[in-house]
Amino acid sequence: MSRPKRFDDMPAALPAMWRALLRAHQAEPRLLAFSLSLSLLSALPDALMALWLKLLADGFVHKNRNLAMAAGVGLAASVVATWFLRITSDRAQRRFRDRVAVALESHVANLQASVATIAHHERPDYLNRLAMLRDQVFVLDHMYMSLFATCGWLLRLGVTVALLVSVHPVLALLVLFALPTVATSGWRPGVERKTEESVASFNRLARHLFLVATTAPPGKEVRVAGIGNLLVAKRREVWERWYGPVATARWGSAVWHSLAWAVFGLAWVAAIIFVAQRPGATAGTTLLVLAAGARLSAYVGETVGEIGFLRGFWLEGSRRMAWLEDYAASFTETADTPPPDRLQTGIDVENLSFAYPGTEKLVLEDVSVHLPPGKVVAVVGENGAGKSTLVKLLCRMYQPDKGRIAVDGVDLSRFPVEEWRARCAGAFQDFFRFEFRAGQTVGLGDLPNLDDAPSVDAAIGRAGAEDVIERLPAGVATQLGPSWPEGVDASFGQWQKLALARGFMRERPLLMVLDEPTAALDAETEHALFERYAEAAKAGSPNGGITVLVSHRFSTVRMADLILVLNGSKLVEVGSHEELMDKGGHYAELYGIQAAAYR
Repeated sequence: MSRPKRFDDMPAALPAMWRALLRAHQAEPRLLAFSLSLSLLSALPDALMALWLKLLADGFVHKNRNLAMAAGVGLAASVVATWFLRITSDRAQRRFRDRVAVALESHVANLQASVATIAHHERPDYLNRLAMLRDQVFVLDHMYMSLFATCGWLLRLGVTVALLVSVHPVLALLVLFALPTVATSGWRPGVERKTEESVASFNRLARHLFLVATTAPPGKEVRVAGIGNLLVAKRREVWERWYGPVATARWGSAVWHSLAWAVFGLAWVAAIIFVAQRPGATAGTTLLVLAAGARLSAYVGETVGEIGFLRGFWLEGSRRMAWLEDYAASFTETADTPPPDRLQTGIDVENLSFAYPGTEKLVLEDVSVHLPPGKVVAVVGENGAGKSTLVKLLCRMYQPDKGRIAVDGVDLSRFPVEEWRARCAGAFQDFFRFEFRAGQTVGLGDLPNLDDAPSVDAAIGRAGAEDVIERLPAGVATQLGPSWPEGVDASFGQWQKLALARGFMRERPLLMVLDEPTAALDAETEHALFERYAEAAKAGSPNGGITVLVSHRFSTVRMADLILVLNGSKLVEVGSHEELMDKGGHYAELYGIQAAAYR
């Protein structure tokens, strides 16, 4: 079975940066080449300013009118060209940045959504890095601008060094004295990023506390409990635990960076003194060293700054993006078989064991069972017995730690996840409230039929949600969510019925999962709803589809063809309601306790 990559398996820096560059090239190849060319062109006239100043000084000193005139024209042309190319380059780069930003944000969002499992949403180490990637994706487009700028500054730096060497070769040593600034610039962001990653969980918690204190869903409980001030104080405390180490790292790296610049500054002063005291030194050469040296410090500073940005953002951001690409792709390495259109032998769970990411306690342990095609299967057990976990594994939300799930004898991991999910449908207790128009909120359950009114109406009918639609001001055209224009709020039970209807959009799935989707409804309504659905399922499924029902209400599950009883992470009983009651085991005991409570 294919195993997902560990986050420690991050790609090397240069290959990751190259992949990020290719991603931009794929999105906007012409704009990329045009923007880079303009960045390089705009660097030349700016770098030649020191040369024109030298020639202008020599022309005046030696009373060479033609030389002075040529230098003046060159100086004016450099100023105009620098201004014109800079404006043109800025406009081109802005357009490139805007278009690439959309492409990159879409790419990262699609990568996270396309990962076969949801384990990366639950592991703290993954979450910390994904949170930083989500923050960085909004500035990923700036990385290409920084790359273009770096190329331009490097060209300026090369021309300036060549001009200094033309005066005396020893002046090339100024570049060596600038190396400490380059070193600290490359080292500094890495140290700061490493510190930020080590305390990223505190930053995430601070954001969570802020949302709890300021958003509507928890607002009632926050006010009733009177915990507003506690949340504010707790957020401040957590934020300090994040900011303290980060600030210490930033101050420490800033000290070393300042010392590196002091070394370069002393070297530049020494170079000016050296040239001015040389025999035969002219005003032109001295002016060239002053101008080129001053520009050299600016160029080194800009180059170092851009390299630092690339080191801190593009390097880390591109490595995280490359890892996410590899992580998503790792789930498709063995996906070489299309799922069947019809179940022949059913689904087999073989010696299945599973523990949630980051934990060692098994939620399911050595579970084996056969789910026959065309049957309604109920899963029961006390809280924490592993019922929902089994459902998630069947939907391939996680990879088993041991054992396998086979569909018609084929390992589930061999199916492309998108194709398997297209053959699944379901409704879950922890559903999401999609605040769209009511019809679209239901239609999302089968994207090709999103706006197909008959399909949406049929799903609403199967879910018994007609009463919800009737109470909405504009029926299926009603905007849900009070925060939107003309939007209306709905009760938890109404949202749950809409979620159930969304799960019924696909008419003939191979696997229908109903994981406590009616917990907010009364027992009588739930029983009537599932009795109607079970009768329809038992009437015959042309594709052998299996329905898996999870419920705490035994009056509901008794109608199932097969009941799985989980207890303490193990499958302890399997059979029909009558068979399990005759056995007098764990199911019969739980059924008796619940039945007594309703008398």
